[in-house]
Amino acid sequence: MKNFEEQFFKTLMIVSASIIIGVLVFIIGTIVYKGLPALSWDMITKLPGGGFYLGKEGGVLNAIIGSLYIVGGSLIISIFLSIPVVMFINFYLPAGSAFGNITRFTFDILFGIPSIVYGAFGFALMVYLGIRASLLGGIITVAMLIMPIMMRSLDEVTRLLSRDLPDALLSLGATKYEMIKVILRQLMPGIVTAVLLALGRGIGDAATVLFTAGYTDNIPNALDQPAATLPLSIFFQLGSPVAEVQNRAYASAVILTAVILVLSFAARYFSSRFSKNKL
Repeated sequence: MKNFEEQFFKTLMIVSASIIIGVLVFIIGTIVYKGLPALSWDMITKLPGGGFYLGKEGGVLNAIIGSLYIVGGSLIISIFLSIPVVMFINFYLPAGSAFGNITRFTFDILFGIPSIVYGAFGFALMVYLGIRASLLGGIITVAMLIMPIMMRSLDEVTRLLSRDLPDALLSLGATKYEMIKVILRQLMPGIVTAVLLALGRGIGDAATVLFTAGYTDNIPNALDQPAATLPLSIFFQLGSPVAEVQNRAYASAVILTAVILVLSFAARYFSSRFSKNKL
């Protein structure tokens, strides 16, 4: 009976993993199959020309740069706010603190809010502050979207850290600031994982930037100028009645997937250089 249960759950895990991998391969395969024939060097290196969304010449360079600007700015804001909050509730507050538990519960609530709600809130906030749809508005709204993801992920990783490490560091005479520096070095792989989760959510979301970042065929040169993103570019191209433009949408999806993969591999590479095994 025991061997049967072990074999059953082993088979179940293999089947589940196979389904997940199969779905991933199917999605990427569909995008590549439909998008690769329409992908060209002009799409990556040129701005949309007149009539681009009617099948004429041009590319999506504006959306590529805009996506990188928005997700880069939002990640910087999120990292600089998330790490201090997580360190405070884990190492400055007493264990089991009511404030810490309420903060974690707040993370869970914010984590589950749909992105369109963040977009609506960001738009209302911009109207109140007198900010028009711009790169700055997109960065702030996407930062609000990904911050709970990053905080919750970092908090879970931090809580798995051995409690003996902070005590050992403090007993050796280290200050809490010095203790946090060592702990952050130990948590670097977990921090990278949290950043990747936030990156995937932020760079692929269209609802948060639809009314906050605006859209333009140009590359923004200032924070108060509108910015295009790849998800919105894909959305507008798929809405075109021209078959050639719809195929370009899949090509844009290939570009977006490639950007995410490049950023993910780069983050993993830098994480390995600062992992706890290389202290």
